Amino acid sequence: MGSENKNVVRVGSRKSELALIQTNFVIDSLKKVYPDKEFEIVSMTTLGDRILNVSLPKIGEKSLFTKDLEDALRNNSVDFVVHSLKDLPTTLPEGLAIGAVFEREDPRDALVLREELSSHSLKTLPAGSVIGTSSLRRTAQLRGAYPHLSVVDVRGNLNTRLRKLDAASKDYSALLLANAGLQRMGWAHRVSKILPCSEIMYAVGQGALAVECRSDNDEILSMLAPFNHPETYCRVLAERSFLKTLGGGCSAPVGVSTKLRQMDAQYKLTIDGAVWSMDGTTRIGHTLEQALPAIRKTQKHKLSPTEEAQSKKLRKNGAGASPNPVEELNRRISEGRGVSCVDTRSPDEIAALRQPRIFCGLSRNGSIPDEVIISCDNLGRDLANTLISKGALDVMKVTQDIIRSAAAAQKS
Repeated sequence: MGSENKNVVRVGSRKSELALIQTNFVIDSLKKVYPDKEFEIVSMTTLGDRILNVSLPKIGEKSLFTKDLEDALRNNSVDFVVHSLKDLPTTLPEGLAIGAVFEREDPRDALVLREELSSHSLKTLPAGSVIGTSSLRRTAQLRGAYPHLSVVDVRGNLNTRLRKLDAASKDYSALLLANAGLQRMGWAHRVSKILPCSEIMYAVGQGALAVECRSDNDEILSMLAPFNHPETYCRVLAERSFLKTLGGGCSAPVGVSTKLRQMDAQYKLTIDGAVWSMDGTTRIGHTLEQALPAIRKTQKHKLSPTEEAQSKKLRKNGAGASPNPVEELNRRISEGRGVSCVDTRSPDEIAALRQPRIFCGLSRNGSIPDEVIISCDNLGRDLANTLISKGALDVMKVTQDIIRSAAAAQKS
């Protein structure tokens, strides 16, 4: 794994309290399955942590909170890193992959109000009330739906933002934050209202933790595999495919909402996606659905047709145990029969091996049938192409031009 002691796994993390809580959650989960392993946290600050006087879009970097951690991965200083999935670009650096996406928590946004305003909603807040957020997605939706409010940039980690909200200066009336982060910090009592997706659509991947590693590190990938949550994987793959096709990120207001429901023997994956103009007055959105077979592999998925036939034959003959492979090899050699070099894999197995192992940065989830993974990937792509046909790229370009001009003015 890169470290001299094979039982020591080095884990990269940002230094913020929330990041360390999330990293320790992942480590505690792994320890339950791998009690013989030792996990060593290597914490560091990222570009997004260091530059706090400029709004996130104006910084102009796609990997604000991930690049330093990924550099540590690539130079073998750590074995894996823990991220909030929403911070990870849909295309990762060469040689890196998301080895596991842990079960998603509530992906919705939360409204956090000053105490004296706690009885209000976004709709009933007094005109001119200042809402703090660093997200273009939230800003555009707030401006479009609640023009009586003033939306102002607020930077810093969760602790810092809440201190700004509670300050005696009363610069902010409320904050919009990810509910999952507040819950992980133990601050559920600060949530004034969880905002439904009909009011504020959430960010791609929000609420899920991702573990990134080197794509050729089979040992780490195998270690992470049991935690690659199938239902979460299907949803976030569709979301990331949607965003990747649009070419969005923190430089454009893009929001999503996904649902995965079991319908008798099948599942139905629904994805809503939208883009907004900076002032929120233009919205281009659409909804698509996809029926999926069982999203977790069953025995029939695990066995090729050849293996299934052999298994049935063994059961029919009452021979439950496989012959000792070493003895079988010796017997073949002594009989002069040698060993067959004929490829006995089925056409489906061979085709699967030729398919890409990485989907929008996500390594293939071995618990999910390949056809389901491909369907989720295609669903997100189809939704993005539908929005593009409605003019989404033109709306996004205007936003990106505004951001570039503002960033250039900031530098000069």
